[in-house]
Amino acid sequence: MNLTKHFTLEELTHTSHRQFDNTPNEAETANLQRLAEFLEQVKTVLDGKPIMVSSSFRSKAVNDSVGSRDSSQHRVGAACDFRVPSMTPDTVVRAIIAAGLPFDQLIREFSDPVTGGGWTHISVTNTPDGTPRRQALIIDKAGTRPFA
Repeated sequence: MNLTKHFTLEELTHTSHRQFDNTPNEAETANLQRLAEFLEQVKTVLDGKPIMVSSSFRSKAVNDSVGSRDSSQHRVGAACDFRVPSMTPDTVVRAIIAAGLPFDQLIREFSDPVTGGGWTHISVTNTPDGTPRRQALIIDKAGTRPFA
């Protein structure tokens, strides 16, 4: 089912942990719709480059299996981890910040700005009426800190 021109419900609920049900409820699906619409804006900022989603919605069972916290925005369908071919996560984060998009969280995860690798995490607010925090972070082996 297409949520937007470039993003499907299947893509945003795909998991390699197929032994667990990863079907979102109505509220989670509504969040995925908002997230897909936001990802269209991200795609535009990135000059139409492909956004390769590695993880978005996670049911409790899937989330537990990957060792994530229950408070993860992935649990409510408000977050997405992705890569963009030919762009480092550092470059992606800088472009999104520069564009002034209303993200809730934007995280460069386990990436080195020189050697690449890693991925970008982005989220919208957990509810449609929430105010985006515009929190930009780095998470890697050294811990969590503000993106600079």
